[in-house]
Amino acid sequence: MKENKVIEEFTEKYARVCEAVDDVDYSLYDEYGVKRGLRDKNGSGVRAGVTNISKIESFKMIDGVKTPCDGRLWYRGYDVIDLVEDFKFKRFGFEEITYLLLFGKLPNEEELTEFKKILAQSRELPDNFTRDVIMHAPSYDIMNSMTKGVIALAAYDKNVSDNSIPNVLRQCMALICEFPRIAVYGYCAYNHYKKDASMYIHKPDPELSTAENILRMLRPDKSYTKLEAQVLDAALVLHMEHGGGNNSTFTTRVVSSSGSDTYAVMAAALASLKGPKHGGANIKVMQMMQDIREHVTDYEDEDTLRAYLEKIVDKEAFDRSGLIYGMGHAVYAISDPRARVFKSFVEELAKEKNMEYEYKLYSNIERIAPLVIAQKRKIYKGVSANVDFYSGFVYSMLGIPMELYTPIFAMARIVGWSAHRIEELINVDKIIRPAYISIMEEKDFVPYDERK
Repeated sequence: MKENKVIEEFTEKYARVCEAVDDVDYSLYDEYGVKRGLRDKNGSGVRAGVTNISKIESFKMIDGVKTPCDGRLWYRGYDVIDLVEDFKFKRFGFEEITYLLLFGKLPNEEELTEFKKILAQSRELPDNFTRDVIMHAPSYDIMNSMTKGVIALAAYDKNVSDNSIPNVLRQCMALICEFPRIAVYGYCAYNHYKKDASMYIHKPDPELSTAENILRMLRPDKSYTKLEAQVLDAALVLHMEHGGGNNSTFTTRVVSSSGSDTYAVMAAALASLKGPKHGGANIKVMQMMQDIREHVTDYEDEDTLRAYLEKIVDKEAFDRSGLIYGMGHAVYAISDPRARVFKSFVEELAKEKNMEYEYKLYSNIERIAPLVIAQKRKIYKGVSANVDFYSGFVYSMLGIPMELYTPIFAMARIVGWSAHRIEELINVDKIIRPAYISIMEEKDFVPYDERK
């Protein structure tokens, strides 16, 4: 304990040294034309590559003027709303859209049947992997557990460093199928060893969809309703891919460009996604909603709700960040297409769960919050609900523990990561290395025995 105290005092002291020596005058970014976060002041990203995988639209040029419009998202040329509406409440879409993102075409019945069989075979983990890796040193942070599991899987792959496209495709398909098991089993281990709950490990059923198997593995009795699985399936499809510039996908491309193996690439992408500014956003929404429920008892009292949202924006309530979580997006201005199409799934699930009154609260905030933000803040573009505003609510209705919210995002987004890794390997073959402008001052060297 004494050693820990000494280390703590040292790091506190030298953290202040780091803050002093590494502090950069923000005006230098403007002086040198450096775009912090690789985005300009209007939120537009720096062009770092080209992709044929997806496209996002949030503005249109009208009479030469950049004008905000309802957001649109395409997967391999198809509007994501059209894709979801086609399978909505009729069949499961995750496997079908995975095929589309990996291979660039919508599968026919024969192609999809074959692909599903391959995916089912790819769900198997190595012998004793669950016991030796997942159950060892469980953590409340399931994203860290997943990263550990992915890195460990590399030791079981005799072709780990083979970056040929057939081998990378095999590795990516295996990880797409293994992510749900690694995440759910990691949570079960944590729930047992750290929270003293009962232990149960259910194997996936090869005849079931990815969404069905997630619920089957997670629930003690393996049961779920068809609607529950359909709503989770839609959430997975809508989180699969979102352009090459989002942080975790760009990380995938950066690490792929160095020639690293698939397991290291996906571990790096997981590390990026787990950040609260990226994949952890829906957790902040849930925490904020709990705070709102504690202060607004009548969800239909719009005046009281608006007054409390104003307090949040004024940094007088919740976490005092001034943010209404789930509102706004780095790209979309008027609307997030994923939120638009997902809302109908949310409403149906709320009816099944007798949570329509709770859904009313979300709907009212979705409508009122943009008005409050527009009134209180100077913003360069519109503000609307993003997909994470509703996803946490859905996961809570499904009884999914909060520790798995971001891992579910990862179970979906690995499809996009895989497509971008393959595209990077096929087309670029050049390490990504942007430039940093040095503001360091050169100094005269001081010999050791002359230093004070």
